[in-house]
Amino acid sequence: MAEGEARALRVGVSACLLGERVRYDGGHKRDAFLTDVLSRRVEWVPVCPEVELGLGVPRAPINLVRSADGALRLVVATTGEDLTARMRAHAAWRARSLGPLDLDGYVLKSASPSCGLGVRVLDEDGEAAAVGRGFFAQALAEEMPLLAMEESRHLSHAGRRLHFFERLAARARWRAFVKRGPRAGELSAFHAAHKYAILVRSPEHHARLTQILTRAGRRRAADVLDDYGAVFMSAMALRATRARHLAVLEQLVGFFERALDHGERAELAAAIARYRRRAVALDVPLGLVRDHVRRLGVTHLAGQVYLDPNPIELLS
Repeated sequence: MAEGEARALRVGVSACLLGERVRYDGGHKRDAFLTDVLSRRVEWVPVCPEVELGLGVPRAPINLVRSADGALRLVVATTGEDLTARMRAHAAWRARSLGPLDLDGYVLKSASPSCGLGVRVLDEDGEAAAVGRGFFAQALAEEMPLLAMEESRHLSHAGRRLHFFERLAARARWRAFVKRGPRAGELSAFHAAHKYAILVRSPEHHARLTQILTRAGRRRAADVLDDYGAVFMSAMALRATRARHLAVLEQLVGFFERALDHGERAELAAAIARYRRRAVALDVPLGLVRDHVRRLGVTHLAGQVYLDPNPIELLS
């Protein structure tokens, strides 16, 4: 990533995760991975809906409560004050206000009754009854259904972290592509470069995107971009399975296998077999495929995002 692109990703974040003292107890939940690692690559947009609502710091804790009629409410633990209407209105407004910023994703504070994606919900007797979504997180999901959202605690899990980064990078690439005003034919090139990155997630989505391109000449360019972008981000939201990775690897190998000598073919086949058995990570066979594609000059594969997905730079 070039120096000028170091902060190409724009990501919303619960303010407490950046070390801001906005929590109910006057403290913070600074996340070293976010502040010390991702901050080199990300432009953060911090939000604390509870402080913005005027609840103050410090403040009494609040809980999600399921009423007898099934309604989800936001209640002050010590007084029973019902904040539901105020928070719903503020959360909806705040989510709308973030729309023009073209966020690539959002990192939310785990277990927060306003920001969490999986929050403990109490019954009217104060007993844990279910798991729900914080009011602000729900408003974000409704306003921007294709936005990559992840809780801070899940970023410690390598698989979920990588998937989140892949979605961020895909959104950033699409945002940059649309911003420069693509000319006729450039969408086809974008589609071709993402062919295997899409196929490994959903052949059905790839077929839908191909159909959008096929019919593009009869539609307004802006409508085509809107439709393509929605389906593309929907595809990238899906997690690739091991079976689909294996299918794509085999397909890629088929383009250059005859150009390899016996030893190279055996090494590549062994790496794929070990990945199938879960003995090695995907990086092992994928790295070999990438090296062979570049060494042999397989031009129609050299630009595939699947071979060089880029989110690994977020870890550097």
